[in-house]
Amino acid sequence: MLDHSITISLCMIVRNEEDTIARCLDSIKGIPDEIIIVDTGSTDRTKEIVKEFTHNIFDFIWIDDFATARNFAFSKATKDYILWLDADDIFSDSDREQFLKLKIDLNPLVDAVNMPYLLGFDQFGEVTFSLRRNRLVKRSKNFRWIGAVHEYLEVYGSILNSDICVTHKDMGRNDSARNLKIYEKRKAKGEQFSPRDLYYYANELLDHKLYEQAIEFYEKFLKTGQGWVEDNISTCGKLADCYQKLNNTDKQLKYIFKSFEYANPRAEFCCRLGFYFLSVQQYEKGVFWYKLATQLEKPIDSWGPIIEACWTWLPHLQLCVCYDRLGEHQLAYKHNEIARKYRPENTQVLYNKKYLEGVLKNEKVINNNLAQNIEER
Repeated sequence: MLDHSITISLCMIVRNEEDTIARCLDSIKGIPDEIIIVDTGSTDRTKEIVKEFTHNIFDFIWIDDFATARNFAFSKATKDYILWLDADDIFSDSDREQFLKLKIDLNPLVDAVNMPYLLGFDQFGEVTFSLRRNRLVKRSKNFRWIGAVHEYLEVYGSILNSDICVTHKDMGRNDSARNLKIYEKRKAKGEQFSPRDLYYYANELLDHKLYEQAIEFYEKFLKTGQGWVEDNISTCGKLADCYQKLNNTDKQLKYIFKSFEYANPRAEFCCRLGFYFLSVQQYEKGVFWYKLATQLEKPIDSWGPIIEACWTWLPHLQLCVCYDRLGEHQLAYKHNEIARKYRPENTQVLYNKKYLEGVLKNEKVINNNLAQNIEER
């Protein structure tokens, strides 16, 4: 039988990744036919470790431009397709097996393959936050990276949405101010920011708790009218976060509702509204929004960030709280049990279960006594 497998170049840019690079490269054994490593100035054992996997190591002088570095790495590839990863990414064993099957079965007419990027996990190892990225691209298409910071790979043509996941395993040692510094340098030079730059610069400002500055650039981004719809929706949520931190409830609610201008309501925003009304003791309104969150269908192959809790157990847990406050203990118990199917070991869910079983037992006793009194009369 002829082997119709595609060939793959893994292209990575690295710097001081001695703690993660071996783990990453171990996780992709059998997938790439060549490994291209571009080092942007490591001063630790990164290169020494990489030599155990490949001798295709290239030095690149760092110029505060991620896209340029990644395009340089792509230029060194020689195989049919290019796969890219960061040093703190891995493939799980099951995802690696799926990828090896994809390598054999992939239609060579496919120009790019996108994959879920798993970015957040709870204490039980369940995914809490994810999005999609283009991961595998046909080399002959000469796709380019764009953007000095928060770069993206511009692709077109035949795109395959894959279920193979890339898992991010952050070691928590990144230079948290690096991206902000790059943006500040560009801004000081008088560079005109693209809509995408405005969005990601605002993100950096928010991450550094510079809320008023973040608001300024988020609003500039929305006013361009040129943003990607998922970034527009995300911006509404981030503006709501900023105004919440600044204790401006009116503006907080304004931007939650504004998200509905860009797409149908998302569970994340329904949960935001539910939480707001729960916090101000307007429990019926809280029920409305949390209930709506449970009735929505999660977007298939969504490219935007997904907070899994909002699409699964969280609205049910909060409905339990709302119904309990309304004295609807049977409904509270029902929704807590639904939440327990998703999170059987969650301490809050287990507490609610014990509490509500006690309440319902007491109510049953009271109702039985009332019924008996009525009969005796």
